[in-house]
Amino acid sequence: MTDARSHDIGEPKIKETSVTAGQTEASVRLWGRDGEATGIWEVTPGTFKSTRPGFDEVCYILSGEGTITEPDGTSFELRPGTLFVTPSGWEASWTVRETLRKVWFTSQLPA
Repeated sequence: MTDARSHDIGEPKIKETSVTAGQTEASVRLWGRDGEATGIWEVTPGTFKSTRPGFDEVCYILSGEGTITEPDGTSFELRPGTLFVTPSGWEASWTVRETLRKVWFTSQLPA
């Protein structure tokens, strides 16, 4: 792949956990093995809830802007170059102001 920022990741679909009508997402898995995977994901502006049941995720923002707010009120900004980890059990609300695209890596926890 020469450019993850413009790589075709498929047709967008309605974001099921969105609280904003019409918000969409698209994702492509690029590699996976033994409970680990990596890919590219994109979401349009709006607000949605997010959880990490049974897996850890490392995220690197390629483009767009937004804010993640955790249940205790802690928040952080998302912009190109932001790198963060969401551990298993993590919950938060995402507010996307400009279409976000990220590279993700997930690791399933042992059963």
